[in-house]
Amino acid sequence: MQKVWIYLENDVFLEANSFGATGTSVGEIVFNTSLTGYQEIISDPSYAGQFITFTMPEIGNVGVNQNDMESTTCHCKGVIVRNYHHEYSNYRAQADLDSLLKENNVLGICDIDTRYLTKMVRDEGAMMMIASTEIHDKDELRKLLQQSPRIEDINYIEEVTTKEPYIHKNGAWNHQKLAYNKAVMSDKKVVVIDFGVKRNILNELVEAGLEVEVIPASFKADDIIARFEAGEIGGVFLSNGPGDPLTLTKEKEQVQKLINTNIPMFAICLGHQMLSIAHGHDTYKLKFGQHGGNHPVANPETKVVEITAQNHNYNVPDSIVEIAEITHMNLFDNTIEGVKYKNKEIFSVQHHPEASPGPHESKYIFAEFAKIVK
Repeated sequence: MQKVWIYLENDVFLEANSFGATGTSVGEIVFNTSLTGYQEIISDPSYAGQFITFTMPEIGNVGVNQNDMESTTCHCKGVIVRNYHHEYSNYRAQADLDSLLKENNVLGICDIDTRYLTKMVRDEGAMMMIASTEIHDKDELRKLLQQSPRIEDINYIEEVTTKEPYIHKNGAWNHQKLAYNKAVMSDKKVVVIDFGVKRNILNELVEAGLEVEVIPASFKADDIIARFEAGEIGGVFLSNGPGDPLTLTKEKEQVQKLINTNIPMFAICLGHQMLSIAHGHDTYKLKFGQHGGNHPVANPETKVVEITAQNHNYNVPDSIVEIAEITHMNLFDNTIEGVKYKNKEIFSVQHHPEASPGPHESKYIFAEFAKIVK
């Protein structure tokens, strides 16, 4: 291992050890409270532009494998862990985490007090930082950070979205076969607008009995509407993704066109936020976001509580109640987690109901979407 130096925008300067890629990287620091699934978290495109601090202290001990990747690559800027384990033990493992990070040019930072960093982000909020295995001078790191664009100034959607349309052909993971179920022919087809979609979201859509076509974020609403009117597709899904949704002005205009038709729509995370913005209710940034696999979410009508997976820094405003019914609320901070738009076949949730590797209490939401698809 070699040394790595970290400078945060609140003027904190730290030294630690590194693994994974080398070099200098700038991003926003957040923390994730999940106890398992570090590979799924690291490969989630929604983390583009961010350093992920794991509150789970032991990371790397089960290695990595191709089946647990949520994307074809890792888009986060770096991972920060208390103890990194190069030696791994798991019957499904194919390589160590260090190799995955090197392959995807992601910095790994270890032997650092992650409890201290988590408390700092909790108290002061998510902030920009720079980490380098090359530069150890605090003043030089400060200067580079000040000259770098902030995460809200970068459109990471262009980086994570698919470049060409494709049909997704896998269903959910089959624990008996140790493979993904194969897609079956369906008379219900949906278009997924890819803002940075996770593979297991696509898997759950297929598992719910839908044919799934994934298209780039640079979609044209008129094309989708024409296909819907011709009976080629029966619904639209807006995916999760990274960054500040308020910067996506072109995408907002296209979503507004879709809203003005009668196309059934479902959205998760960034897509959930996009629907709110397109309806005229702008999102706001949370202090440190919600990242983890242990967030309790309640249905106000049924009083049922689900433990959910979360990954977002932005949220829809309380004013959304003017045009939508609240279907889910976060019990940690009472923020809105799900809505059903009035007089429309459009609904969305903030959390990630596919929840790979878990919990799986919200998977029924995909079946709810399949019911309204034409």
